[in-house]
Amino acid sequence: MSKPTVLQKLQNQLKTGVITPIGVMLEANRRADASASLKHTDCGTYIRRDAGAVLQYAQSLPNTFPDPDKRPLLYGVPVSVKDCFDLVGTVTGCGSKFYASFNQPATENAWIVERLLAAGAVIMGKTHLHQLAYGITGENEDYGNPLQPRDRSLLTGGSSSGAVASIQEGSALVAVGTDTGGSVRVPAALCGLAGYRASHGLFAEEICWKGGAHLARSFDTIGLLFQDLRDGPMLGLAVFGLQPAAVPQQPRIGFVGTEFLEDCDPDVLAAYTAWRRRLEDRGATLAYFDTSFWGESKEIFMAIQASEAAASHRGHFERFEKAIAERLAWGESITPEQLNVLHQRHKAFCGKMDGLFDQYQFLVLPCAPVSRLVAGEDQSSARARILRYTAPISMAGLPTVTLPGEMIGNFFGTGVQLVAKKGNDAELLAFAAAMV
Repeated sequence: MSKPTVLQKLQNQLKTGVITPIGVMLEANRRADASASLKHTDCGTYIRRDAGAVLQYAQSLPNTFPDPDKRPLLYGVPVSVKDCFDLVGTVTGCGSKFYASFNQPATENAWIVERLLAAGAVIMGKTHLHQLAYGITGENEDYGNPLQPRDRSLLTGGSSSGAVASIQEGSALVAVGTDTGGSVRVPAALCGLAGYRASHGLFAEEICWKGGAHLARSFDTIGLLFQDLRDGPMLGLAVFGLQPAAVPQQPRIGFVGTEFLEDCDPDVLAAYTAWRRRLEDRGATLAYFDTSFWGESKEIFMAIQASEAAASHRGHFERFEKAIAERLAWGESITPEQLNVLHQRHKAFCGKMDGLFDQYQFLVLPCAPVSRLVAGEDQSSARARILRYTAPISMAGLPTVTLPGEMIGNFFGTGVQLVAKKGNDAELLAFAAAMV
């Protein structure tokens, strides 16, 4: 019998009364913001956190859910939420000090927050992110650069930087992030954690993005970060209502070949090879597929993303850091005619991606060609390198789980994308959980 996950152990302790929600939150508050340092250029995990309010809410939980046998799945579990979702009484700033002063405190919770509260979770606070969720490194000129609690010489990756740090430091056991171009998948890989990017359109836009701030509507999805792949199916049920699926037996999995992996670091290649072997050992058949049509994905993705982001933040470009302001200005310069052509190319690309799932049940490829983003080093080229690995999946809106390399005894900071057909989220989570 396998050892229970940290989350499973906590759930059992809460159910049997070994620990109370208030005890859990005292420890979670103690661990919070472990990545903060004395340098003003670095930051902690949370942008907004009220330790007293967290304890007060935790104290009320036994009265809210008095019957131990009927308590919801995330009863008493600390969860963090990215600062692009509304939480009553707090300002949603999207990692921007301008929006933190410009926007008003939320009077209603975002849909995803309400889902978590109904599941019994305690919201620890709102986490750091790359400004406007528009970056893959997590660096932020307004609030500082996020460092990994496990190794403060390394950036967390982004844009869900505080989300991933909250799991690594242990102030949360589940973190809500968003993934437009890799913002859940890449931090999960770099920080040695599991990540789940939901299918684009898993729920109707007016439902799942209620109280959420978009970067680019065509690609934005909600995602979760957590410690252990085995928790994925339960989290899919608790947060998204995904009924657990049977584990696919002997699936056919497509993998990318050496011509695509030419810029991968050796440790990334080693972890990718190790995961391919693990998948084969668990009964999968792996076959190479041609990625040549992926060559245009980054160009299409970046242009549509920039155009939609510019529309959301029009009139405020100068308020943001230079690199982001330049992307927004470029996005605004894209004409309706150019945008129409881009959307036609996007649709054609999605058709080709859908065709792959006529042959394969899953796809597998690295999350990123690198395993480390060293704090203090120039990361200006990192975004383009990483988007080459994440943009094709974002373009097609596909559900993805990050399989950490370290989980099977390989290199820390590496991770593999396990990708399923759009809408097959429950099956994906079940298969990933069975790989541990």
